[in-house]
Parts: sequence; C-alpha cells; structure tokens
Amino acid sequence: MTLAVSADPPDCAGPVSTPPVSAAPALIEEKYRRLLAILAERGSGAVAFSGGVDSSFLCHAAAAALGKRAVAVTIVSPMLPKSEIDDAAALAGRLGIEHILVEEPEIDEEVAENPKNRCYFCKKKEFRRIFQEARERGLAAVFDGSNQDDLTDYRPGLQALAELGVLSPLREAGLTKAEIRELSRRFDLPTWNKPAFACLASRIPYGERIDGAKLSRIEGAEIALRSFGFRQFRVRSHGDMARIEVAPEERSRFFDTALMDAVSRALKSRGFVYAALELEGYTTGSMNRVLERGGINEEAGGPS
Repeated sequence: MTLAVSADPPDCAGPVSTPPVSAAPALIEEKYRRLLAILAERGSGAVAFSGGVDSSFLCHAAAAALGKRAVAVTIVSPMLPKSEIDDAAALAGRLGIEHILVEEPEIDEEVAENPKNRCYFCKKKEFRRIFQEARERGLAAVFDGSNQDDLTDYRPGLQALAELGVLSPLREAGLTKAEIRELSRRFDLPTWNKPAFACLASRIPYGERIDGAKLSRIEGAEIALRSFGFRQFRVRSHGDMARIEVAPEERSRFFDTALMDAVSRALKSRGFVYAALELEGYTTGSMNRVLERGGINEEAGGPS
C-alpha cells in the first residue's frame, strides 16, 4: 500500500518544529499496515480521544480499520481546555467517527492532591469511564494514543492503562511521534503539525494542590499567549507567578519590550501577580525535573 502525500498540507496556524523521521518511507508504510491489522484484529473499540496529534491519528486509523465499529470518546473535565474539546469535535466530524463526550466536572481528591503519580489516578478514573461507554455499546476494546516515544519519559499513567487492560496500538506498531506526524501529513489530517499538548494539571508543580480556579487561570493565560501568535508554549503556575515557556525559536520575540509589556498585562489580568520567562524555552516534561533531583516526598507526594 502506498500512501498519498498531499501537495499542500493543511494550514495549522504555522509550522511546528518536529524531529526528523528516522524510518524509511517503506518502513513507515509497513508500520501503518501493522497498525491497521492490530485494530482490525480486535473487531471493535473505543478510542480515548483528546484531539491531540496521537489520538487524532489513531481515530483516523480506527475508522479506516473498523468503520462504524469504532467510536471516539472524549472526557470533558477541568483538565482539558475548551479549545481542545472543540478541535476534537470538529475532527471527529471530519473523520466520520462517532464522538462521545463524557462529562467529568469534579476533580478527584487523589488527583487534586497532585502527587508525583497524579496521572496514574487521573488515567484510572478516565479510562474506567471509557470502558463503561465501550461496554454499553458492546465494543471489544479500549485504545489509547501512547506511542513508542512515551516509553522514554516519566509516564505514571501507563501503569494505570496496563492494569485496566487498555491497548496502545500505536506503540504496539512501533510508531514514534515523528512518524505519526508524517503519516498524519500524508493523510491530510489538520493535526499533523499541531503543537504538543498535555493536560492543564501538568502546569502545576507536584505537591501544589490543583483546583478549578488555578486550571481556569492557566487556560486563560495560555489563550492570551496564543492570541499573541505564539505556537508552542506552556504557562507553568508557581503560586502567584506565571513561568512562561515558549519554543526556543520563539524566544527572540521577547526582545520586543512592547510585547513583553503586553504579555505581562495579559497574564496579570488573568490573576497572576508576577510573569517570568523561562530562558531555555519550552521543553517537554520540564516539571519532572524535581523528580530527578529527589525534590518530592515519596509518601506525601509533596515538596521535601
């Protein structure tokens, strides 16, 4: 099977830096065929769908392999910005896959305490709900969008998926993030160059309590940064201070003092008292550095 390459990839608000694809085109195609076979073997399934690069591509593949026997399930919680929910709904309509929205307005106490394994508790709750939706529809499996690269980072949520029996077809097929982006581009998916995203709770240091007000403040601050044209960014919340991370190639924009003033005003209008710039720029999982330095109490999950 040869994959068609779109001559004009869809505009997704500008390019995003992605790592080079290491595999040869033939190997990528082989991995895609393997992915379709893995999905088809299950017969039916529910895809945990956040609207990000990986879950969007998995929805595309599930629709191709399973047709109407595949559904997409999005957990609507304070952890997920409304913009991501809207993107997910639009893409599901484009793919022609049934889209189920599951409302989870409350933050569980185990998650709110924000221990270093917060994602374990969060994933356990979310995927139990997705399994419930799958059972009610007689679907055979639940799929998530974890890829091969996720094995190299601190991902406590993977343990929850394993315990529940969630399947990770992208990882099973050996697909990396760069390969998923490349395949998404070939299939003309608008998410092919979408910036990396993680839930809003990842902006809050381990051990600092999570609540709806903090998540809303972070969401508002990130909406403001997006309005200034930034592409890849995070607003990390440290009490009253917003620590801004933008892609390394976007940092030079802050040499413009008028822009600095405007960003500062925008973030402070959202409830922050201070606004600071992370000098090295955005890096995935930067909040995990405290774990590497032993800065989290093992029992309480809070700062030592």
